[in-house]
Amino acid sequence: MTAIVKESAGTRTRTRGRLIGYIRHPTSTTRCPRPAPRPVERAPVARVIAIANQKGGVGKTTTAINLGAGLAELDYRTLIIDLDPQGNATTGVGVNPRNLETSMYDVLLADAPMEDCVEATAVKNLFVAPASLELAGAEIELVSAMSRERKLLNAINEVRDDYDYILIDCPPSLGLLTVNGLAAANEVLVPIQCEYYALEGLGQLLRNVDLVKRNLNPTLEVSTIVLVMYDRRTTLAEDVATEVREHFGDTVAQTVIPRTVRLSEAPSYGQPITTFDNKSKGAKSYRALAAEVDERGAPA
Repeated sequence: MTAIVKESAGTRTRTRGRLIGYIRHPTSTTRCPRPAPRPVERAPVARVIAIANQKGGVGKTTTAINLGAGLAELDYRTLIIDLDPQGNATTGVGVNPRNLETSMYDVLLADAPMEDCVEATAVKNLFVAPASLELAGAEIELVSAMSRERKLLNAINEVRDDYDYILIDCPPSLGLLTVNGLAAANEVLVPIQCEYYALEGLGQLLRNVDLVKRNLNPTLEVSTIVLVMYDRRTTLAEDVATEVREHFGDTVAQTVIPRTVRLSEAPSYGQPITTFDNKSKGAKSYRALAAEVDERGAPA
């Protein structure tokens, strides 16, 4: 695909043209108490959203935690599934992986019930299915497993009616754990850092989403692209935001997540930004993103 903006009108335009050149669109996107059963009046089926980007350090886990907290504040029962062996989504909501009896490793490799894995957090309506270091070996162990790409889907189906939203924090790679996340989800949310190299992995991710859609999960769609770590003081951030919006249109969320120190500090305290610094720019932005994701609804 040729660059959307030609290199013919000065330094800024040339930079923007090179940025979008990375994108290749696909051919066709102490144990806590267990959660109580959902009230009968709640929506019968959860929206399952995989939060994915094959490049690390682009705010994927930060988005999973804080979007989940924002949805929980809107009175939606929300489950974050931590599929990343680093377990940052687990510690980021205050759960110590060393104290776990059951983790996502047991769910995927030992057929443990998902309900035995779920932990409550300090945030009302927010739950987490935690990861442990054992999950690092799951990529290899899943190779010989039966229905290896659908292990997570089968586990989610056991608890799907207990939640309004299920957010899957995928690893920054395109291995079997991420494939499980994409096969189990109905939609994909992609955080994009507003910097030059952040776009490198986007094209590959979109191609893999398309492969999963054609071979494993025909309902899968890239529903939302979120611009994160936005620094309004830099021309580059504005260039990235403009190019992504021009290329992906309404798929890009109107809410932009700013680069702030408080967002970076919150995980070390085991809290989402909405409780760590309730009135910060980051908290306001993720609340706005949660409202926007909810208002957009699931893909048709």
